[in-house]
Amino acid sequence: MIRLLLAAVLSTQTQTAAPAAPPPGATAIRIAAASDLRFALEELLTSFRAANPSLKVEASYGSSGNFFAQIREGAPFDVFLSADSEYARRLAGEALAEPPFPYAIGRLALVVRKETGLDPKGFADLLKSPTIRRIAIANPAHAPYGRAAIAVLQTWRVHDLIASKLVYGDSVAQATQFMDTGAAQAGLLALSLARVKSSDLAFAEIPESAYPPLDQTGVILKRTTSLDAARAFQKYLTGAPGRAVLARHGFGMPKP
Repeated sequence: MIRLLLAAVLSTQTQTAAPAAPPPGATAIRIAAASDLRFALEELLTSFRAANPSLKVEASYGSSGNFFAQIREGAPFDVFLSADSEYARRLAGEALAEPPFPYAIGRLALVVRKETGLDPKGFADLLKSPTIRRIAIANPAHAPYGRAAIAVLQTWRVHDLIASKLVYGDSVAQATQFMDTGAAQAGLLALSLARVKSSDLAFAEIPESAYPPLDQTGVILKRTTSLDAARAFQKYLTGAPGRAVLARHGFGMPKP
């Protein structure tokens, strides 16, 4: 398999650097968020900040696996919103976090550039088209959406046929940027990102039966110095306000 990593655009779409610690005495929440949440969480944080003007809330976006590694090394986050449940469970199991809480179910979309003239609803047949020279997915080594994309290709029995076309983004946000710039003509990407992208792209949701569930799960880190504020954010995210925003951006809701 030829693995192409277009690292030149990494910094513009993925922010995985750990945030600076807040000034002493400040009430701040530092959130490490899976990159598929970029647009949904920014909308949600606007209303959360308005309801809690005394709080300073900062969000960084990147691959869940990278954040997991940073948190284990002591990165000063208060809340981690992972794109799957495993990283959250492992942090809780290592006594680094409070019990995990589900907040959404991620969904995949097949995205194509409109200039190809192809219908994204063609799914497996589309990926074999000679018009599609590069297919963007998140890196399955540390991105849950990348692992889900590989599962889809295996379900459709096209993985070996199109493996040489795959290009890997460090996160699903970077893989989406490959589509935006024309570096890839198709991609298996987060539905939440595909829904807000430019008019150059067309997409169709991939049946959830084609890949294992993306049970997105969060944790509050035990190192937080703003526990009450972090819990207030958790309540807002998992309550009616947060669910409304997430559903509007294409996320499924976890069962009670």
